[in-house]
Amino acid sequence: MFTRDLSLKSRPMPPMYLSELCRNTAANVVAVQGADGVSLRLLEMGLVPGTQVTRVGSGPLGDPLEFELLGFSLSLRKAEARRVELQVMQEVCEKDVSQR
Repeated sequence: MFTRDLSLKSRPMPPMYLSELCRNTAANVVAVQGADGVSLRLLEMGLVPGTQVTRVGSGPLGDPLEFELLGFSLSLRKAEARRVELQVMQEVCEKDVSQR
């Protein structure tokens, strides 16, 4: 009889980006997309592969987003945050009032 393995282990997870990270959720940086000045600046600010980053909040209209990494706070526009690919460490997602 033919059976299918539908477990999550057999399916690759789609990439997640810094702009999609929920409030109070931690993740590790996997890569920074692009080869221009903005992506270079993101790397210079500490968003290098292996760095742990936590989203702590956002502006009143949902932009910019605020993150904590390497002992400091970093605010980025959503467009900039979309360049940073992540691996989520903690899958707790609290409802963020500012995302409405």
